[in-house]
Amino acid sequence: MELTLLGLGAMGTALARAWLAAGYPLTVWNRTAGRAAPLAAEGAAVAATAAEAVAAGDLVVVCLLDDASVGEALAGVDLTGKDLVNLTTGTPAQARARAEWAESRGARFLDGGIMAVPPMIGVPESGGYVLYSGSRALFDARHDALAVPAGARYVGTDPGFAALHDVALLSAMTGMFAGVSHAFALLRGEDLAPKDFAPLLVEWLTAMAPAAYEIAGQLESGDYTEGVVSNLAMMVEGNATLLRTAEEQRVSAELLIPFTALMERRLADGHADEGTTGVIELLIR
Repeated sequence: MELTLLGLGAMGTALARAWLAAGYPLTVWNRTAGRAAPLAAEGAAVAATAAEAVAAGDLVVVCLLDDASVGEALAGVDLTGKDLVNLTTGTPAQARARAEWAESRGARFLDGGIMAVPPMIGVPESGGYVLYSGSRALFDARHDALAVPAGARYVGTDPGFAALHDVALLSAMTGMFAGVSHAFALLRGEDLAPKDFAPLLVEWLTAMAPAAYEIAGQLESGDYTEGVVSNLAMMVEGNATLLRTAEEQRVSAELLIPFTALMERRLADGHADEGTTGVIELLIR
């Protein structure tokens, strides 16, 4: 199988090196041609244009800056009979539109969300993986190649599902980072070493993470009181201590207030016996 990769940023370069190390014949293209030189020395063929690169490959992987870059790179390029895998970060709507665009040009299409950073690519023990959605036939046919850089996980025929899973996971990570930032801010100015606190923080967050299973179960059943130990009334009362401590430590509570305010709204609506799952209802527009 001939493999083509468009885009040689940090992630694209890591993907290329993983496929080269596994022995795959690889043609690469990048808008800034100089980035291809190190890969050429490692065995990659370098195409002068995106069209030339696509023509050389059976499986064409795209890892560019954004969806607009994908459209620009592939404008006018013949995709007939190609297997096109888009690993460019985008939204679910962009993935669905790009799938229609690719299929109208005679290509099978998969969209992907990379749940890894470049140093994790090509390192199986890192735990990195890529979420794929779109053509199941394409995924099955090209699974071995797709699984070389990182684990390959198929999440559905809807081309937007990989991006949706990607953004949902990254959103949860962002919320976690917000909590971690607030926690360390509380310690600043005290005779406490951040490196001594970090193990406690990791241990605590790890212990709390399985709450996601409880929330998922409540969403499935529709009973937001099921299995609740710390109810909303108790947590809202406890939130006052969190906010007062922030004030005493001269730390802004702006990372906490949006969520605590939603909890207060849900409680005011008469849901004292729930956990936090009902807050999700307040987020749906």
